[in-house]
Amino acid sequence: MDAGDDWTINHFSQSNPSGAGQGDVPALLRRVADSIEELGDVQVADITFSSSVSDDEDDLTVTVYFDKRPRRR
Repeated sequence: MDAGDDWTINHFSQSNPSGAGQGDVPALLRRVADSIEELGDVQVADITFSSSVSDDEDDLTVTVYFDKRPRRR
């Protein structure tokens, strides 16, 4: 590997607000889809979904890993 070959992946994570609706998977996925769309023409490399138990509803988190280069077509 050439020392000049730097690979950088960007990411963001989203969760639903705490409280009622915190465990609403479809709402979270819609918000994540909107956020990806706002990024513009990027390459999504991976998406992870995690859930942890909280007092009332599960605390959900989606993390999106992406490259700012335009999608391959």
